[in-house]
Amino acid sequence: MEYLRESQLYRLCAVLCTVYMDSTLHRCLAALGAWCNRQIDGSRVLTVLCREGVVARSWPDSLLCRILWGLVNLPALLLHRWYLAWKCTFRGSFFANLAFEMGDETAIAQSWLIMLLWVIPFSRWNNAYSLMGFTLLLVLFYVGAMPRRRFRVDVGLVGFYPTLLFGSMFLAVAFSYVPGQSLRFLFYHISAALCVLVTVSAVRNGEDLKRLAAGGGFCVLISSLYGVYQRIQGVEVNESYVDLALNEGMPGRVESYFDNPNTFAEVLILLLPLVLALVLCSRHIFSRLMACGVLVVGVAALGMTYSRASWVGGACAMVVMVFLWKPRLIPAFAVVCVLAVPFLPDTIWNRILTIANPADTSTASRIPLYEAALEVIKKSPISGAGLGTAAVQTYIDDFNLYHGEAPFVHAHNFYLQVWIEAGILGIVGFVGGMLWNIKRAAHTVRHCPSSSARTITCAACAALCGSMVCGLADYLWNYPRVMCIFWFVFAMAAAGVKVCRKEMTV
Repeated sequence: MEYLRESQLYRLCAVLCTVYMDSTLHRCLAALGAWCNRQIDGSRVLTVLCREGVVARSWPDSLLCRILWGLVNLPALLLHRWYLAWKCTFRGSFFANLAFEMGDETAIAQSWLIMLLWVIPFSRWNNAYSLMGFTLLLVLFYVGAMPRRRFRVDVGLVGFYPTLLFGSMFLAVAFSYVPGQSLRFLFYHISAALCVLVTVSAVRNGEDLKRLAAGGGFCVLISSLYGVYQRIQGVEVNESYVDLALNEGMPGRVESYFDNPNTFAEVLILLLPLVLALVLCSRHIFSRLMACGVLVVGVAALGMTYSRASWVGGACAMVVMVFLWKPRLIPAFAVVCVLAVPFLPDTIWNRILTIANPADTSTASRIPLYEAALEVIKKSPISGAGLGTAAVQTYIDDFNLYHGEAPFVHAHNFYLQVWIEAGILGIVGFVGGMLWNIKRAAHTVRHCPSSSARTITCAACAALCGSMVCGLADYLWNYPRVMCIFWFVFAMAAAGVKVCRKEMTV
């Protein structure tokens, strides 16, 4: 580390930084950024948008929330009574106290779990791994709650709208066009719900958030390195992924071990903001350099996926990150983005230009998909076709609603697909839940002092915004593992709000 500080490159960077801080350009950008900050603070539009609704505010004190809290925490309450009845025995047991301490550190166990689960290749992946893993984490949490009266699953932090969404999944199975096909998908959503419950309940401070973000960063590192390795080895161009007439000379799209380049890109836009947060809040130079290396490799792999929707979503996530973290950097960020455009590789620039081109076969193929999804909504707007892509495919095939050339897999739109699977309650819960969490996170970080929890909360909120934009042209829950990662990021934002508000009251 001393060698790095004594190097010529380090000295050059320090000199350039000093010159910039004393320059007129810095003073102008700082003044412009301060003006932007004042406009944001005084904006009536943003005040209305960031205001928490009546339903969301009343949820923690509602009868339904208290009933759910009692049901979810029933094992912990029974275990606590058992502990009180046999207190002397448990206190004298080495293994019991070891189990209690392990349960108290559930967040650490979760960071190791996601490092193990999210690097398993697609060929060896089984969706039961997520269900078993997060069930074990919940059991571990219950063990930690056994001697502690206040160590409980916090249903209130999950929010009303996400609870409505998860509840609509059970109704979507009950009223499914093909209930037998929908039941399998219900377990994927149960895994996601367990992930949210464990994360928001186990996280206690900024260090827990950093550990979980590091677990996601490990997934970015391994998957991105494998993606770069694929590029070096060479990837065969798949004609079903790209229009070769409009993308002449574009190499094959890397997919790492996620079976599909779009899926790999979606994982990256969800987790890369958390890696950026680690770069910004790392206390030691070595850990910051490691996080920078992971970020660079991840961004390079994202470019190699040639996933246009994810690129747009990633750009949106970066804008939101800067907006929430330090609004005064918005002018400088805009200048850097404009200056970076000429340095983009030709293949990436040409790929960007095809986003709104109706002649592109990938773009044109989405139109019959959207039309089929809208027909399902017209026929069954309340209940939808049933939970899961399989039930939707059967429904569309039986009623002859799709007239495209390629097979119908899903609607290629997050919002349409949720609606046709889970009905009106599902789409209300989904959109309401995302807006609720994003608004809470944005409002909290605006009034929270600088800390690692604030930075990670900004990153999780930005990742959610990016995924919502990406969802306009793709369906992020097509792969259950990506669904779990999505809800993990959602829970990181909710847990970050909890930690930030706790720090504000100290």
